[in-house]
Amino acid sequence: MTRTLAPDDAGIAEAARLLAAGELVAFPTETVYGLGGDARDDRAVARIYEAKGRPSFNPLIVHLPDLAAVERIAEVGPKARILAQAFWPGPLTLVLPLRAGAGISPLVTAGLDTVAVRIPAHPLAQRLLQAFGGPLAAPSANPSGRVSPTRAGHVLEGLSGRIAAVLDGGACAVGLESTIVLADPDPVLLRPGGVPVEVLEAALGAPLATGGDAGKPTSPGQLASHYAPEAAIRLEALEARSGEVLVGFGPVRGRLSLSESGDLVEAAARLFQMLREADRLAGPGGRIAFAPVPDTGLGRAINDRLRRAAAPRG
Repeated sequence: MTRTLAPDDAGIAEAARLLAAGELVAFPTETVYGLGGDARDDRAVARIYEAKGRPSFNPLIVHLPDLAAVERIAEVGPKARILAQAFWPGPLTLVLPLRAGAGISPLVTAGLDTVAVRIPAHPLAQRLLQAFGGPLAAPSANPSGRVSPTRAGHVLEGLSGRIAAVLDGGACAVGLESTIVLADPDPVLLRPGGVPVEVLEAALGAPLATGGDAGKPTSPGQLASHYAPEAAIRLEALEARSGEVLVGFGPVRGRLSLSESGDLVEAAARLFQMLREADRLAGPGGRIAFAPVPDTGLGRAINDRLRRAAAPRG
């Protein structure tokens, strides 16, 4: 059952407690309601994808309370700093280089070396971020492909029973997702949104290029083999061939396993870690085999990434 929490000290404290326990809590921002989970917790982030029915592991936006918190996980270049000082807190998301050792789940960044971040202006979002004390991954709080929610009731219409709670802050003021910009070295608009392009260009003193994919805020994620390790990959393997590192799932046992119990949430949470570990074990010129994963629920996202990793490389 999904609880509705009041926008008071007790409600915020309970929301922060649930998030710290790895649960999901929807909360209002000035744009739309976000589906929050601890951005450092692989399983919490996997649950976000599960709750939304998100078809693939696209990068998620990390919400933080201030610029100092952003700088702990990302490198803020000169153009990004101009935009941050002009539009944060507010409906602007910046795609920045991920800082080494940031501790952000690779499911948040979809295994990329950039992270999408924003500082929300909504007072309740700010109070929750301060109470939680960590980064929150928070895509819109609706089933994937559905209309974004601007009221707590909208969240419950789509996600009731799938998440722990919704923090009710009334209607969102902007009602449109944040603008996404790849900031440095040359700013590129990846998604129009709550901050108009003309206003961004005025702050930068130059025209803003347009590119990317709104669903994939960093263009390298569109490359079929982007997620590939060094080793060659074979899919749908029931056993290891000579010289292969087998990554099992469920009853298929391997040197490693996405989930010995066949749990898709666990498998999603471990996917990028297992790709890296198997690549390390395989060594130069090595080969990796992955056991079959059901193509349902989170399994669709897992298989999407595995197919990209196994794709021929030009």
